[in-house]
Amino acid sequence: MKRLIYILLAVPLCVWFVLEASPAIRYAAESPESEPEVKCDTVRLVFGGDLMQHMPQVSAARSADGSYDYTRSFEYVAHYFRDADVAVINLETTLSPDGHYSGYPCFCSPVEVADAMADMGIDVAVMANNHCCDRASRGIASTVEALERRAIRHTGVYADSADYRRNNILRFGHGGVRFAMINYTYGTNGIPVPGDRMVNLIDTLVISRDMAAIDRDSVDCIIAFMHWGNEYERRANAEQRRLADFLRRHGADIVIGSHPHVIQPFEVDSAGVVFYSLGNFVSNQQRRYCDGGLIAAVDVIRCDTLSRLQYAVEAIPVWVLCPGYRILPPEVADTICMPDDARRRYEQFVSDTNSLLYL
Repeated sequence: MKRLIYILLAVPLCVWFVLEASPAIRYAAESPESEPEVKCDTVRLVFGGDLMQHMPQVSAARSADGSYDYTRSFEYVAHYFRDADVAVINLETTLSPDGHYSGYPCFCSPVEVADAMADMGIDVAVMANNHCCDRASRGIASTVEALERRAIRHTGVYADSADYRRNNILRFGHGGVRFAMINYTYGTNGIPVPGDRMVNLIDTLVISRDMAAIDRDSVDCIIAFMHWGNEYERRANAEQRRLADFLRRHGADIVIGSHPHVIQPFEVDSAGVVFYSLGNFVSNQQRRYCDGGLIAAVDVIRCDTLSRLQYAVEAIPVWVLCPGYRILPPEVADTICMPDDARRRYEQFVSDTNSLLYL
């Protein structure tokens, strides 16, 4: 399985482009020996796609004693998130501690999903998506509570106005780099946002206001996580591109997209990154194009000779093997034993991903 790494580091007289495939091919323009050594520090951000919970997934996670355990589903990819400085995922379900679970079209899942997220090292759950209101006011409250109990921060959906003030512009820092994250969704599947709760909807006037409230003297990097686009379309549409341009013009450095449930191409340059869709992180959508996604690893690089940050990107394809809903990165999927039919579907995913991203 090919893995693509872009590194765009605009140091004086030196531009690096690294393409890693299988076998690895590397291109580098070396700086002259007379140039002083450039000291750079890196913060690694890791983003996962749509974490969904259809009822067959809930059933697969149920233990004999009636509890739920998602460890097996996440075990092969957990290290990517644990090794990150900041790990983020799109939580596309509501969470409940009291049963009565459901899948499509109104998702409600065990709180043990949050246990697995915490064990995997997730720092932030973005919640603004079309399923955030699936269990109305109670679902938003129980989901926020489940995340907060496990020290997982959230943005995009809020239990009340105080929660909104704390987390609408989610601020955090690592390695001396200061971040702000914002999150919006195109809608909530026609379900009204409960009057006592708050959901960030895509509205350029609101987004402009939020971004204007971010003081760039106190924030180095702005991340915009957008739930947008058309389901199952493998290319970004005109509206996604228009919004991405809008976000970049207004100061977003990293744009991450969700909702299409399939991988879409990404763009990277020396000033920022746009992933239009990471596809499904885990789901029961086992048909072609929907049975996998990308983990996006974005290295934010600060160099002592440069006035602005630089970015490097690694796109890691992951595929879901059933039963068990095990999320497999290439180094596992290429070697693990699986039935012939599953192997054929995995190889189709490899071919489709390569043709979309790497050729």
